[in-house]
Amino acid sequence: MMRAFCSAAFAAVLSLAPLVAGATLEADPAVLYAQMKAAYAKAQANGWDYFDQLYYLSTIFDAGRAYSLQSPDDPAYGQVAALAVQVGTAMHYDPLTNHDAATWYVREACLWVQKNSSDPELLQDAQALLVRVNAEDGNPETLATLADGDADALARQFPHDVQADVLPLEADWDAWHLTRDAAWRSKAFERAAQPSFPIAHLSYLYAGDFIDEAQRAIANVPGFTPADRENAQTIVDRLRRVGKLEVIAHETALTEGAYMTTLAPADEYFGPLKMSVLGIENEMKRVNFMLNYNYGNRESDAAVAVGQAVDDMHKIYPRDRDMTKLLYESIVMLDRMTAPEAESEAQHLRGILTVEYENSPEAQKLLDPAQSS
Repeated sequence: MMRAFCSAAFAAVLSLAPLVAGATLEADPAVLYAQMKAAYAKAQANGWDYFDQLYYLSTIFDAGRAYSLQSPDDPAYGQVAALAVQVGTAMHYDPLTNHDAATWYVREACLWVQKNSSDPELLQDAQALLVRVNAEDGNPETLATLADGDADALARQFPHDVQADVLPLEADWDAWHLTRDAAWRSKAFERAAQPSFPIAHLSYLYAGDFIDEAQRAIANVPGFTPADRENAQTIVDRLRRVGKLEVIAHETALTEGAYMTTLAPADEYFGPLKMSVLGIENEMKRVNFMLNYNYGNRESDAAVAVGQAVDDMHKIYPRDRDMTKLLYESIVMLDRMTAPEAESEAQHLRGILTVEYENSPEAQKLLDPAQSS
C-alpha cells in the first residue's frame, strides 16, 4: 500500500522542471530536486523498505526547504509542500524522533496546504502534522505522547525492520528526557525487557545513557520503581548474553550532503540584521557584556535579533557543527531578561534545541540542570 501511495504522490511532481536558482550549491532547489528523484527511483527498485522511505522523506524535506529559501515562487514549491505533508503523514512524521531538523518547514508546508488545497484528506493530514510541530513550542507532554504513538505506528507498519522496531524505545527515552516524567523511562525499560525486543540494535544516540540508567536502577539508586529494577536487570542480562552491540548508526536517513554542508559559510548572513556567524558570536558577547552591567531589558531587542539570526541559520544549516552551541548560548542570554519578546524567543529556541537536537549535550544541559553545575 505504501509503495502505491508514494508512486502516486510523486507522480504529481515528476513532470515539473524545477527552476535552477541563483544560489549556492548547498541550497540549490534543482540539485535537491534531483536528489529527491534519485531517492524515489532507488526506493522503487528496493521495494520501499523502511530506510528507503525515510530517506525519501528526508530528500523531500531538503528540496522543500531549498524552494522555500531560494525559489518560493517556483511552481514546484507547492507540489513539494503537498508531497511533504502526504509522505510525512504516511511515515508518521514526529519532530521528537525525526532527526532532519525540519520542523519549521513541515509547519510551513502544512500552512501552505491549508491555504491552497481543497483536498479534505490532505487538509486533515496537514492539521494533524501541525499539532505535532506546534507542540514543540512549550508543550512537552503532548509531544511525548504523540511521539510514543507515532513510533508504535511505524513499528506496526514495518514489523520486520529492526530500525522501526527500536524506534518506540527511542521515543519513550526522548520523552523521558524532555518531560522528566519517570513514567516514560519505566515504559522504555519495559519495552527493552521484552524477549522480542532487538536489544542488540540500540542506537548510538541513546545506547550509553540508556544502559547507564539501567545500571543505576540495579544499583538501587533512588527514584526507580521495583518494576524498573526488575526490567533493568533483565535488560543488563540480555545485553550480557548478546555481547557486542550492533549499534545502529542512525534511525533516520540523512541526505548525502547536497543541501547542508557541515559549516555555514563565513560570508553568509542570517536574520533581519544580516549577521554572519562571527557577527552572531560577537553580538552575543556584546549583549552579555552589557547584561553584566545591569542593562537588562534594554538589550532585549538586540538579544532577540541574535536569536532570530541563529534560528535563520538553523533553517539553512541545521547540521552545522556549532548549531547546538549557538542555540544554547542564545537561550542562556535571552533567559537573563524578562521582556516578553525575549522570553518568547527563548522558548522558541528552547523547543528547537530540546526537540530537534534532543540528544546533544547542550539540550541535556537544559533538560537536566544538574549537568550544568
